[in-house]
Amino acid sequence: MLQEISIKNFAIIEEIHISFENGMTILTGETGAGKSIIIDAMGLLLGGRSSSDFVRTGKDKAEIEGLFFAEENKELEQRLEDLGLESSSELILRRDIFANGRSVCRVNGQMVNLATLREIGELLVDIHGQHDNQELMNAKHHLRLLDEFGDETFEQIKSEYQTKFEHYKKIRQALETRQKNEQEFAQRIEILQFQVEEIEAAEINLKEDEQLQARRAKLNNAKNIADALNTAYLALDDDEGDFSSLSGIRTAMSELEHAAEFDQDYQDLSDKTMDAYYLLEEVSTRLATAMDMIEFNPTELLQIEERILTLNTLRKKYGPELSDVLQSLEKIQLELSDLTGGTEDSESLEEALKEAQAELLVASEQLNTARHAIAKELEEDIKKELADLYMEKADFSVNFESGKFSSRGNEQVEFYIQTNPGEGFKPLAKTASGGELSRLMLAIKSSFSRRENKTSIVFDEVDTGVSGRVAQAIAQKIYKIAQAGQVLAISHLPQVVAIADTQFYIEKASTDDVTTSTVRKLHLKERIEEVAKMLAGDDVTAEALAQAKRLLMK
Repeated sequence: MLQEISIKNFAIIEEIHISFENGMTILTGETGAGKSIIIDAMGLLLGGRSSSDFVRTGKDKAEIEGLFFAEENKELEQRLEDLGLESSSELILRRDIFANGRSVCRVNGQMVNLATLREIGELLVDIHGQHDNQELMNAKHHLRLLDEFGDETFEQIKSEYQTKFEHYKKIRQALETRQKNEQEFAQRIEILQFQVEEIEAAEINLKEDEQLQARRAKLNNAKNIADALNTAYLALDDDEGDFSSLSGIRTAMSELEHAAEFDQDYQDLSDKTMDAYYLLEEVSTRLATAMDMIEFNPTELLQIEERILTLNTLRKKYGPELSDVLQSLEKIQLELSDLTGGTEDSESLEEALKEAQAELLVASEQLNTARHAIAKELEEDIKKELADLYMEKADFSVNFESGKFSSRGNEQVEFYIQTNPGEGFKPLAKTASGGELSRLMLAIKSSFSRRENKTSIVFDEVDTGVSGRVAQAIAQKIYKIAQAGQVLAISHLPQVVAIADTQFYIEKASTDDVTTSTVRKLHLKERIEEVAKMLAGDDVTAEALAQAKRLLMK
C-alpha cells in the first residue's frame, strides 16, 4: 500500500504531505483545485513521462517521494532481485524533475533509470482514469485486456507460443532471404572466405609489430651509423697512423714523460696524458669492432617493408589495430559458419520451416484453447459484476476471429456487448454510452483486482456520467475492491465520497501572482458538510445535511 506521498514544487502545489491508510480514501475539492494534479504526480513517481512544465513557476525542480509497504509480494521481490536492487517490504520511490527537462529516479536511495522505476511502479499501483475507457473503445487493446485475466499457467502457454513463433519467423526470414537472391548469397560466402584466407595467411603475431618497426629503423640507418663510426675512427687512428689523433697524443705522452724525468712538476701532466691516450685507444679499438659488426641487408629490409605493408593493409580493412583484425576474423568466421552450416541450402531450410510451422500450429492451438477458456470465465465474471452495477440485463462476450500469425497468436479478439435482451451482440466500441463504459471498466477492474497483486488501485473520476442508484452501486463496488487492499479515488458523487473510509479535501488559494494548492484531512462534521454541498450546492439546507449524515453513517 501507499503509506505516504510528498509533493513539492509540482504545478500549483508548493508542498504537501499526505499519509494514507488501508481501505478506501477519497480526494475531493472544487474543479481545478489540484485533485488530478496529485494523481499526475503519483503517475510520474511510478515512471510516467515527465516534462519541465510540471515544475512550479520560478522553481528549479519538482520533487515527488512516496513510501510504499509491499509485504508478501513475491513478484515484486523477484523483480527487485532481477533489477539488482535489494528486496524490501518497505520501498521509497523518488522522482526529481528539473526545470531543464532532466529527471532523476531513485529506489530506496539508489539511482535507477526510468524504465526500472516504471517496472517497479507497475507492481505497486494501478492508476485508472477516464482516458482508460479509450482502451475499451479500441478493439486493438482487447486482446491485451483479455490476457491480463490469465494466470501463471496461461502466461507459460503464451510464452511457449511466442518462442515457437520467433523460431518460425527466423527460419522463414532466412529462407526468404536465400530464395530472393541466391547469387548475392553465394557472393557473400565468397567474400567471407576470401577475408578469412587473407587474414589467416598473414599469420598475425601481436608482438611482432614493434619488433618490425625497430628492425626497419636499424636497417634504414645502418649506412649513416657506419659513416659516422668510420669518420670517428679515422679521426682517432687512421691506417697510416702518422697524422691521427692517437699518434699526436702518443708523441705528447712520450715527450711529457721525458720532461718529467728532469722535473717532477710535469709528472701530473704526463700521467693525465697517458690516461687520455689509453682511454682513446680503447675507443678506437671498440670503433673498429663496431664497424665490423654493422650489418646492412637490403634483402631483409625489403622483406620487412613488405611485411609492414601487409599488416597496414589489414589494419585499414579490418583494424585499426592488429587485435581488431583478429576480432574481425572471429566475426567473419562465425558468419561464414552460419551461412555454410546446417542450413546450407534452401531444401534444408524448407524442411526446417515445415517442422517449425507444425510446432507453431500446435502451440497456437494450445494458446487459443487457453484464451477461449479465459474468455468464458471473464464473460461470466463481468456479467456478475455488471449485475451489481444495475446492468443485470446486459450480456458480455468475447468474440474471436482467425487472423495471421503474430507474436500475440493467430486470433483477433474484440469485446461485444448486448445492453438489452433481443438486441443482439454488437461491438462494444459502437454501442456503449459513457456511463456504461465507466461501469464496464469498473467491472473489469473489479474482476482483475481479485487476481492482481497490486498494493494500491487509483480511480480518477471513473464515475463520470452516472447518478442515482447506479452511483450507489459504483460506490459499493469501489468500496468492495478496497476491502482487499487500498483504493484511492477522486469523485464528485456524494454516494462514492460518503462510503469512503477517509476523505481529503483539496483546495487552492490565489493571490495576484501565486496560486497554491493545499490538502487537509476532513473530520466527520466537515465530511457531512462537504457531502451536503454535493447534494444541494452551496446553499446547504437542513435536509441536505441530514441526507449527507445518513449516507456517511451507512
